[in-house]
Amino acid sequence: MLCPLTATPLGHLVPLRYANCTFGYRSHAPVLAALTLEFPPGCTVLLGPNGAGKSTLLSLGASVLSPGAGSVTLGSLDSARRRDRSAYRRRVGWLPQHINPVPGLTAREQVAFAGWLKGLSKRQAWDQSAKALDDVKLGELGSRRSHELSGGQLRRLGIAQALVHQADLVLLDEPTAGLDPVQRAVFRELVAELTQTVHFVVSTHQTEDLADIYDTVMVFDRGDVTFQGDVGEFLALAPHEVPVDRRAEMAYRSLVRGEV
Repeated sequence: MLCPLTATPLGHLVPLRYANCTFGYRSHAPVLAALTLEFPPGCTVLLGPNGAGKSTLLSLGASVLSPGAGSVTLGSLDSARRRDRSAYRRRVGWLPQHINPVPGLTAREQVAFAGWLKGLSKRQAWDQSAKALDDVKLGELGSRRSHELSGGQLRRLGIAQALVHQADLVLLDEPTAGLDPVQRAVFRELVAELTQTVHFVVSTHQTEDLADIYDTVMVFDRGDVTFQGDVGEFLALAPHEVPVDRRAEMAYRSLVRGEV
């Protein structure tokens, strides 16, 4: 599968798999315990309340964290195996919750730097940074210092950083958190457009626009998957009398425990 930098249709993706994966933070109880799951191709929304373990799950998928036991793999590539790590990271793009501008760098320089860190040559990184910025509608702001960008623009810059090295799969962790309604709408439209050519997993606790963007819904609560299916199957979990505009919210509430 090729990313939008080549303007080709969405192709086949080797699934991202977690096999008997366990992870915990030092003295705390494990966040994940012997978890096995597989993200399908297309665009998946990972729903779950704050504290459910979504960020940990995606950080493991991005190889930012390594499992204490079990494995996270993309095809034959194991995220924790040293000889696989560079190739794995080239195939998986990552947008964490917080995108920090690099002091002194322009938007294009920051995207190029991200590409170089992923193994591109300096020339490749510079050339592909312009295309990545165009893909996220920031081409005209390439020469602006990254610290001068708005919150919504910084999120788009983060996507450009995740696309510049032509990843097969991009993981987005709470990409609309802290954005105002207009910025969230712009961001959702951008992701909907990019899903034509890139595979995505988008972590969120918001249920808006599921049917307009996503192929698969996965609900994650307290370190475990409580639902995985297509959007229609997910919405069917809501009571029939619930208005259409609240069906996603009510389906979600039926699958998570405690406060949402």
